[in-house]
Amino acid sequence: MSDVNIESLVRKNIRNLAPYRSARDDFEKGLLLDANENSLGSPVRNTLDLHRYPTPTHDNLRKRIAVWRQVDYENVILGVGSDEPIDLLMRIFCEPGKDSIITTPPTYGMYKVAAGVNDVNIKEVLLTENFQLRPDEILKAADKQTKLLLLCSPNNPTANDLKRTDILKLVARFPGIVVVDEAYIDFSGQESMAPMVQQYPNLVVLQTFSKSFGLAGIRLGIAFSNPQIIHYMRNVKAPYNISKLTADLALKAFDNMDLVKFNIEKILEEREYVAGQLSQAPGVEKVYPSDANFLLFKIQNAKEIWRQLAEKEIIIRYRGHEPLCENCLRVTIGMPDENVRFLKTLKEIIS
Repeated sequence: MSDVNIESLVRKNIRNLAPYRSARDDFEKGLLLDANENSLGSPVRNTLDLHRYPTPTHDNLRKRIAVWRQVDYENVILGVGSDEPIDLLMRIFCEPGKDSIITTPPTYGMYKVAAGVNDVNIKEVLLTENFQLRPDEILKAADKQTKLLLLCSPNNPTANDLKRTDILKLVARFPGIVVVDEAYIDFSGQESMAPMVQQYPNLVVLQTFSKSFGLAGIRLGIAFSNPQIIHYMRNVKAPYNISKLTADLALKAFDNMDLVKFNIEKILEEREYVAGQLSQAPGVEKVYPSDANFLLFKIQNAKEIWRQLAEKEIIIRYRGHEPLCENCLRVTIGMPDENVRFLKTLKEIIS
């Protein structure tokens, strides 16, 4: 169990912040003449009263998410994708120009961007050649100014799960907040760490509706943590960050979980097929194991092949500029016919 004092990590100005109190924090029903909304309504016909501001907390959706991930709804906050919670955590815990975070390259590039926006220093501890954590090196890199450790599992761009034992060792011993980004968790054989936020006060788990739910266009993310951290995130976030349209679609998705599960299973089947085909393709040196909905593979002349695929309107990602990913490409698992087209074109280019 971590003995991190959360309150001592929070920036003083955030601890003293009087958050903006929106009209809908006080009242959601009645003759609403308090928020300067257009009382004549929207020009677009709808059943969601879109001329009214949404609730700031979306309790109904948070309760559905809490049941799904086996936590209390007080452990849940919604964000604009996972990127908003990442930014919020940096604003809450990191003094600009003074504090630092630790990342473990190769990893999700948005951590570095968010740190740059918030003027937060970055310490990088590379993964091993097998794309696993170096817990002891991470702990050595941490000091009093190191407030966040950002871990992505399954990791992007490497596609693999990080070892749960390594993550828990870090949660127990890291002197700050440990953020585990689980955007791809539903494609993994591992269980989500979300329920563990009730056990470890310095743990934050991030998830998204963009991947397994197939709802990238609604930009909805989730952060799970203890109520103390959730409280500060609510204080700092924009008052109406999640729209009624977004929340409505997310709730409808929970009414179609059988289809969500079917789609996940289909993607896993296609992942196995694409990985098998890639491993037999000439010039492909390695197809890395995947616990996500994409594959990382090493291939000769990767950047040139990436360029030729793009010329044929097949768009994948070149990851060769990332540490430990020389000559690597990353491909998302598509529809069956899209995967066939990708593989056929790739083999034509390298034959």
